[in-house]
Amino acid sequence: MNRILRAISALLLVGLVASCGGKQEQPQSRFRSYDGPPITQIVVKKGERQMYLVSGQQVLRSYKINLGNQPLGHKQFEGDGKTPEGMYFIDRFNPRSRYHLSVGISYPNNQDRERAQMMGLRPGGDIMIHGLGPEGRAINRADWTAGCIAVNDDEIEEIYAMLARNGHGTTGVPVFIYP
Repeated sequence: MNRILRAISALLLVGLVASCGGKQEQPQSRFRSYDGPPITQIVVKKGERQMYLVSGQQVLRSYKINLGNQPLGHKQFEGDGKTPEGMYFIDRFNPRSRYHLSVGISYPNNQDRERAQMMGLRPGGDIMIHGLGPEGRAINRADWTAGCIAVNDDEIEEIYAMLARNGHGTTGVPVFIYP
């Protein structure tokens, strides 16, 4: 009987000590909610390193961005390090992105494919708006992507939520990328 009482006392003591650790911080989910106006277009100004999320005529948010590692000019082929220019569309959402979260841009279009084919090359693809990823890559280096548009992880969470509209991915939003 004495052993049982000591065991119960020990368990209670361990439970009491464990509860003294204070409130455990839960990691913040990267999936936010958004119930504001719909995003009707995204405008990227490569020369200014700025991206704007627009609803109708109103800019709702602006972000400082990083681009491909060869930012001048339109993407011509896979591996050129350029970010495309022109009109594209949001075409997918990746909640398991290596770069925290990512939103796909519809590059390459038919013109991009034809241009690359004329050079005997592949146009590349998988162009995304994404976060920093595993090493916080852009902390000490500008224009580090392979052609994507990068923002910080907090910003991609906000962008993802604004475009996904509470979990319902809104594809088809036009993306205008200017030099």
